[in-house]
Amino acid sequence: MTPSEYKKYKRLKRENLRDHMDGLELIFSMLGEASTTRITTAKNAIGFKRNEKAAREGGKIAGDARRALDKVSCWKIAD
Repeated sequence: MTPSEYKKYKRLKRENLRDHMDGLELIFSMLGEASTTRITTAKNAIGFKRNEKAAREGGKIAGDARRALDKVSCWKIAD
């Protein structure tokens, strides 16, 4: 889900999305950001295409972690 879609899902207008995330949502967002940063640095990603690929890989790591938690708990956020 994109940030815009997630804002719509949470029925937010001009508010900051992070102000309306619970602890786990923040953790998974930070995991995606930190993973992307580490991948970008490790692969010395320069240019839009390489950085976009690193961002998708970092986002996948966070998404996979969230889905793994969803399998063993009743906590779920929208896909």
